[in-house]
Amino acid sequence: MFIQTEVTPNPATLKFLPGRTVLASGTMEFTAPDAAARSPLAERLFAVPGVSGVFYGGDFITVTKSDGDWQHLKPAILGAIMEHYMSGAPLFADGSDDGTEHAASVEEFFDEADAETVETIKDLIETRVRPAVANDGGDITFRGFKEGVVYLDMKGACSGCPSSTATLKHGIQNLLKHFVPDVVEVQAM
Repeated sequence: MFIQTEVTPNPATLKFLPGRTVLASGTMEFTAPDAAARSPLAERLFAVPGVSGVFYGGDFITVTKSDGDWQHLKPAILGAIMEHYMSGAPLFADGSDDGTEHAASVEEFFDEADAETVETIKDLIETRVRPAVANDGGDITFRGFKEGVVYLDMKGACSGCPSSTATLKHGIQNLLKHFVPDVVEVQAM
């Protein structure tokens, strides 16, 4: 098994590509070891000293470190991923491989009068923003729209990334303002 690695814009996060599907659909983020109990792979990764976050995408895993040097952490992380896939264990303890049924249902908020605007915003995020962000090892999802402000959740490599503010303000905000005149600002939740 050959696992590729890619750097992300977040120096504390590295993207691992195992060459196979990680999640059949959705994304999943683990920000603490106790939350990782649902996933044998996430448990293995949190057992590596210095790992502080694990994120699953369609075909990648991003790992965030709290401390340590990637030169020392990377071999242990690669070993944990390889052991998991070689063992044939499921991604989740219940035997599933789909992140959507595990995702906490997050309530979206917006005024019903803005439903058409929100649909346009969500479509732009799905088709133009999320694919680009996934390339960097993260995910961005719509949370709400109120008084011209779009609220987004940032996950994986995007969470805590030094360039996330620039991505939000200069990239996503400009894109949304261009296509949706009602948008005045974009904020991370």
